[in-house]
Amino acid sequence: MNKQNIVSREEWLKARKEFLEKEKEFSKLRDELSAERRRLPWVKVEKDYVFETPQGKKTLSDLFESKSQLIVYHFMFGPDWEQGCPSCSFLSDSISGINVHLNHRDINLVVVSRAKLDKLDAYKKRMGWDFTWVSSFGSDFNFDYNVSFKSDEPNECRYYNFESGGFPADEGPGVSVFAKDKTGQVFHTYSSYARGLDFLINTYNYMDLTPKGRDEDELPYTMAWVRRHDQYED
Repeated sequence: MNKQNIVSREEWLKARKEFLEKEKEFSKLRDELSAERRRLPWVKVEKDYVFETPQGKKTLSDLFESKSQLIVYHFMFGPDWEQGCPSCSFLSDSISGINVHLNHRDINLVVVSRAKLDKLDAYKKRMGWDFTWVSSFGSDFNFDYNVSFKSDEPNECRYYNFESGGFPADEGPGVSVFAKDKTGQVFHTYSSYARGLDFLINTYNYMDLTPKGRDEDELPYTMAWVRRHDQYED
């Protein structure tokens, strides 16, 4: 923790109000970016993707349920993996429980991985999550949305986060958003990857409020401290 000045309550309040102006600027800029995101063009989804779900096979259109908007979190869990990615698990702790609220704003959220459904169901039960988790095993979905890569694909050819140049694993994290019009046609409206997923992690948002913040500068890599929530030692 950095050494901080210890001041009177009056001096603290003055500094806090000055910083509040910057926070207001940030909030305004975030609102502007969100509005610009909503104005991005859409692309028609041409493929008929099929997923394995607890209720049987479903298409991408089916995953909307009765809503016109769909959020897909691309969870790193390959077909030959025994458990899900720790970092995706960290983020997914922020997903569980929110669909009841999203559904009331015409949004459905699902999590998609390439692992088979039995593995996803077992891991979901272990983690105590309540969101819908479906398998894209056997489809091109993950590959088309640039979160899965062929094992024999050269690293420099892997297209991730809107650029070629590599991703070090066969599975990557991401979020994609889709919309459905009144005719039932599905459109891809947005995707984000890597640090663009940061704002989805509520734990980090709380940590950013504290004096130490994320406290990751001395770690070998970002998120090196993260464990699945049932694997912390204390």
